[in-house]
Amino acid sequence: MAQSTGLTSDMPSRFEYGDAPSSEEPGQAPFNLDAESAVLGACMHHSHVIDTVRPILGDNAFYRPAHETIWRAMLAQHREGKPTDPIVLTELLEQQGDLKRVGGAPYLHQLASALYDIGSAEHHAEIIRTKANLRRLLASAVRTVQRAQEPGADPEAIRSEVEAEMRAERERALASGQGRLNRFAKDGWSFVKETGADAEPLWGTREKTVWAPGESLMIVGAPGVGKTTLAHQVVFARLGLQETVLEMPVAPSRRVLYLAMDRPRQIARAMDRRVSPTDEKILRERLVVWEGPLPATLDKEPDLLADLAAAHRADTIVIDSLKDAVSTMVDDSLAVAFHNARMRALRGGVEIMELHHQRKATADAPRGQRPSLDQVYGSAWITAGAGSVLFISGRAGDPAVTLHHLKTPTGEIGPLDVTHDHVRGTTTVDPTKDPAVLLRNAPGGLTARDLAAVLVGGEPERADVEKARRHLARLVDSGLATKADGIAGGAGGGQQTRYYASARHLTAVG
Repeated sequence: MAQSTGLTSDMPSRFEYGDAPSSEEPGQAPFNLDAESAVLGACMHHSHVIDTVRPILGDNAFYRPAHETIWRAMLAQHREGKPTDPIVLTELLEQQGDLKRVGGAPYLHQLASALYDIGSAEHHAEIIRTKANLRRLLASAVRTVQRAQEPGADPEAIRSEVEAEMRAERERALASGQGRLNRFAKDGWSFVKETGADAEPLWGTREKTVWAPGESLMIVGAPGVGKTTLAHQVVFARLGLQETVLEMPVAPSRRVLYLAMDRPRQIARAMDRRVSPTDEKILRERLVVWEGPLPATLDKEPDLLADLAAAHRADTIVIDSLKDAVSTMVDDSLAVAFHNARMRALRGGVEIMELHHQRKATADAPRGQRPSLDQVYGSAWITAGAGSVLFISGRAGDPAVTLHHLKTPTGEIGPLDVTHDHVRGTTTVDPTKDPAVLLRNAPGGLTARDLAAVLVGGEPERADVEKARRHLARLVDSGLATKADGIAGGAGGGQQTRYYASARHLTAVG
């Protein structure tokens, strides 16, 4: 006679209202009643959430039968375009004879009264679906154990039955149109026209974009060169406390989550330079600061970044700094895992700014030497996944540093010589390196090579000349400069073209 395992084929057991324990216990079926309550409550408040979570949940996802009954009632209401609030559901469930079984009207109102964030419903639905899948696998495993303990059990027959069950389960997931394989798929037209590829930049202009929506911005530099000073100005602009940073517009956000993992008190002191009593309301309502280490590194929990944003209703996250968010920066596989975390948050509509360090071996490079992406610390996949990379070169504590745009969404910014005011926490651009100012102050005009030589502070390379030419072309397009072609066939070709400040530009200054 086969020995009993203590398990039954109707595992996992499910409970009616009020009978289920509050959390999983050893040997018990996987479930999460808090997630189930959160999804039902969100759908009661906003019926459009049903369309978001229904493809994720699929069929028979709720552990508590009362929750499954409530969910089916909401689906019925929603299909007919009717409200899904607890008052309407109470009437419907009473007509069906199910009201008492689900806990009565008080329980429906209890679900609706929990103030869960609507934006988190999708993540809560993922939890419910995962637990349901685990329960299905557990039930299949229990059936396999019981069949194997029956007298005269045939291993080949059992194996064939298990394979058939697994095949059916996989086909169900693939064919349902509800699972993870379909959630983020869209048709080509929608992808091209509705993904926001033509959206206004978060920082900068369409011609010179520092931070593009849907792409992360990374600010890199040695300790003490002003990464935090610059980042805080962008944060305050995102909060609506200023309009521009480095004379370029910054788009406002709804709420910023600042991950102050690297020396939180120093970050607080740096922010305090910019804060006045009139800012209290905005900072209390629209800025959330996480102090110290995260619950897990982002390479270990790729959904953590998106979950943090959802939990705090933030549409912008600042990571200060990357070394504190990842187990190690030099491992390629962990760098790719971090990028997955970054992309999951971006996919959810969260904008990301990251503060990072340069390689120690390059920290003492000669002043004025142009940096490159390989000087950024860590795996190359860290920068490969970033949308924009700013690099600040200079000495620690120097008020005057140089800003290089190593990776650009559109036109390159700079190089810009900037000056930090460490007392006020502001940064200004050196006007002597502004192409418009340089052209205005050159009565005889400038060629692209002339401008490049001034911007780089020495003999320019071909790439420098081309960048300078693009600067001048943009001034022409904006009406601030005119263009006079040089000698045909002259050395340097297009480099001989001379540009002059337009009359409008000169008049505006005068």
